[in-house]
This record gives sequence, structure tokens and C-alpha cells, in this order.
Amino acid sequence: MCLAMPVRLERWEGPSEAWGRAGSVGVSFRTDLLDDVTVGDRVLVHAGFAIEKLREEDGAEREALWREIHRLGGQGE
Repeated sequence: MCLAMPVRLERWEGPSEAWGRAGSVGVSFRTDLLDDVTVGDRVLVHAGFAIEKLREEDGAEREALWREIHRLGGQGE
């Protein structure tokens, strides 16, 4: 099974290269597959690529679910 992580884009590293956070973890990823992504957006990242731009409320919900998965697994955030 593969999972995509919700990530908030924090800065650009190049024309289609971005850096963001998934919880407390920093993540580098590419944005080639999406149009109109800006700093502050939440995206789903899978295999190093942003594959979907999330609405703010959907992104917050997915981040909360991600934290709950980590908590239940005994891993913190």
C-alpha cells in the first residue's frame, strides 16, 4: 500500500521544486504535475511529487488524521 502525505508548501527551491513540512518533517518535492500551487498551499505528496492540491479544510483534516496514525503507532508526530 502507498500513502500520500499532506504537506504545506513553505518555499520554492527552483521552478518546479519545492520544500515543505509534513508535521515536523521537512520534505523536498516536485510540483510538475500541478498548476497554480503557491507558498502556503497544502498538497498531497507521493514518491517526491505533489499529486493533488488540497482545500484548506481538507488539508487540516488530513494532517489531523496523519497525527492520529502516528500517535496510535507510538511514534509521536
